[in-house]
Amino acid sequence: MAEHERDVVSPEADLDERAIEGALRPRRLEDFVGQERVREQLSLVLRSAQRRGRAPDHILMSGPPGLGKTTLAMIIAAELGAPLRITSGPAIERSGDLAAVLSTLQEGEVLFLDEIHRMARPAEEMLYVAMEDYRVDVIVGKGPGATAIPLDIAPFTLVGATTRAGLLPAPLRDRFGFVAHMDFYRPEELRRIIDRSAGLLGAPLEEDAAVEIARRSRGTPRIANRLLRRVRDYAEVRGDGRLTLEVARAALSLYEVDEEGLDRLDRAVLHALLRRFRGGPVGLSTLAVSVGEEPETVEVVAEPFLVRSGFIARTPRGRVATPEAWAHMGLTPPPDAAFGAAALFDDPEGETGG
Repeated sequence: MAEHERDVVSPEADLDERAIEGALRPRRLEDFVGQERVREQLSLVLRSAQRRGRAPDHILMSGPPGLGKTTLAMIIAAELGAPLRITSGPAIERSGDLAAVLSTLQEGEVLFLDEIHRMARPAEEMLYVAMEDYRVDVIVGKGPGATAIPLDIAPFTLVGATTRAGLLPAPLRDRFGFVAHMDFYRPEELRRIIDRSAGLLGAPLEEDAAVEIARRSRGTPRIANRLLRRVRDYAEVRGDGRLTLEVARAALSLYEVDEEGLDRLDRAVLHALLRRFRGGPVGLSTLAVSVGEEPETVEVVAEPFLVRSGFIARTPRGRVATPEAWAHMGLTPPPDAAFGAAALFDDPEGETGG
């Protein structure tokens, strides 16, 4: 599948889109929509640290991509009035890379480490000491003659973000004083985000159009803002510039995003599961071959939303379509369809069927 066919509902963002997102991001905690419990907890952590005149505890944020982890990191720095340094786990390939970053931090600076679960193990072990003792041990030389030179670093606050919290080793996870899990957004929250973004973009958005875009945004602000921009483009080129319900539906139909937020790949997976395999159970690899994709693409890109939306169940015997999937695709399940009891017991790993 061509990359552009997945972009519109992908929760990931490339560099160009991150630049666009920067203009739409809220700057203060009070302007951040959604995640009420996380906002309240985070506000207490920051206010308490400011009253004590100390850097707040290290903060870990976990959850699927596109829910606002980077935005919250920027807000944390803004609320503290501190500089923000941004890097990512894949960029930290050696312990020396991390030492170079840590040794140049200013006192009170916020270090945002995205995809922290992908950091190299030697750097991870160095980070343990840095988080607890504000010290890094720089190794000079090699072999038996190597010497560790302790180097003090300025007190800082680490904000780590991960989409795979289960991959973080316990010693690293335990060093964070505050752990926040980001949940998917409700349609009403997404509508408020869309309204705000439309105002910043200068797009005349009607209420029912905002509701329609929010409903198809898969619970993810990044997708909501992306769909808003596509609807705006459609309105400017094929309409009078106003974002009406009719324009929103026409634009989203053009980009193959249906009423439930499913795109072409999602529907291809459901079509194969229902038509070719009579609702399952079917293994992941077999299902992926039937839609011409790699198993990892189906498992990582399409399946999470299909499972969360209640269209697919992951069982020990394989992937099984639910009654909702048959109804959404306008098909009648055969008498021997396997959804029944097997679909009610999710297998989090799903490996035995794959």
